[in-house]
Amino acid sequence: MASGVTVADACKTTYEEIKKDKKHRYVIFHIKDEKQIDVEVIAPREATYDAFLEDLQKGGPEECRYGLFDFEYTHQCQGTSEASKKQKLFLMSWCPDTARVKKKMLYSSSFDALKKSLVGVHKSVQATDLAEASEEAVEEKLRANDRN
Repeated sequence: MASGVTVADACKTTYEEIKKDKKHRYVIFHIKDEKQIDVEVIAPREATYDAFLEDLQKGGPEECRYGLFDFEYTHQCQGTSEASKKQKLFLMSWCPDTARVKKKMLYSSSFDALKKSLVGVHKSVQATDLAEASEEAVEEKLRANDRN
């Protein structure tokens, strides 16, 4: 809690709805009035990863955001003929290079508070540009822990 920013109850509630109930595909969080992390966008289950990236950047090139995404992909273990469907939740800290230093510092120092309140997130990803936030880059990070 180095930044003193708190996490709104709505963040935890929405997270549980994604994790347990599979109600939504993703949620975008923002820091409101430099005091509290709150929910900004909740996307329906059929939303795409491209929509997630669009919503992350909705605030403009100088705005940071956090995003939680329920990522699905297929994984095939070596020596098996069936591919299994995997789902992993990941939390992204989006701080573009064009954001103001003060804002980047606030989001960076508050990221741990959000991570701690969302128990069960598989991976956290920090992205400063679209290459780091791309679906391919994220999937590679999520697959790194899979057994072959």
